[in-house]
Amino acid sequence: MKSINTLIKDVYDVASREVWFDPALAERYSNELGIRILGRLSERDRVPSLRLSQMGDVCPRSLWASIHSPSVREKFPAHTQIKFHFGDVIEAMAIALAKAAGHEVTGEQDELVLDGVIGHRDCVIDGCIVDVKSTNSLSFQKIKNGRVAEDTFLRSYLDQLDGYVVASTNDPLVRNHTTAYIWAVDKVLGHMCLYEHRVRPDRIIQRIADYKEIVERTEPPACTCGVVSEGASGNLKLDLKASYNPYKRFCFPNLRTFYYADGKDGKVVHLVKVVREPRVPEIDKNGNFMVQ
Repeated sequence: MKSINTLIKDVYDVASREVWFDPALAERYSNELGIRILGRLSERDRVPSLRLSQMGDVCPRSLWASIHSPSVREKFPAHTQIKFHFGDVIEAMAIALAKAAGHEVTGEQDELVLDGVIGHRDCVIDGCIVDVKSTNSLSFQKIKNGRVAEDTFLRSYLDQLDGYVVASTNDPLVRNHTTAYIWAVDKVLGHMCLYEHRVRPDRIIQRIADYKEIVERTEPPACTCGVVSEGASGNLKLDLKASYNPYKRFCFPNLRTFYYADGKDGKVVHLVKVVREPRVPEIDKNGNFMVQ
């Protein structure tokens, strides 16, 4: 029987063949991708509720809004939707390769429930919970070097893994209940690595209780989104994590967004306090440039 400890090597061995996409692998790949696309489509119609994927560090006000005011959620622009699909493609490819390499892959996208909170795990490989993540090269290096907990984005993956493992306590497919894995795939360079995470049962049980208390309130709690200085102007902006919060305008109704044409692609800055008006184009809440 294969061991998860050889997963990356075994997958590389399959991918190193001159022609590695044989008909059997192509069929596995297309089936895997179909499962993930259908799963993402079903998410659009679900009733707002707490999910195991939300168990990472999150602004309490945004969490409350996700249940009580879901209509204020920002719509992702087209390029972001495409980026999410890249993740589905990479995840499907990785799992198809794991199967082609002879590893036991089960429990794909199974629904899990922990203290009334629902989630869907990616899969179980060789009896271990595995979450496949496509990453940029910088994040990949942090995962490879064991620095997941240092990153505000990456460490939320650990809370998800805690939830998936504890929710699988009585699942015969899961034979390892003490550790789980992030299978990271560098979407730029194609490198892969496994990050082993020791499960924290007490932490996830307490986190669920805390988040249930927040969303059961009749009024939204205070915002804890990160705010930092923007240069020496006195302006204040959302930090990187908060800038990706789809409920940031619920937290900051007077938020103003500006486009700086720096570098090749430019950057967007969300200002919560404007002392000096930026001499760059402003963008409205729908992502359109405002008339100057």
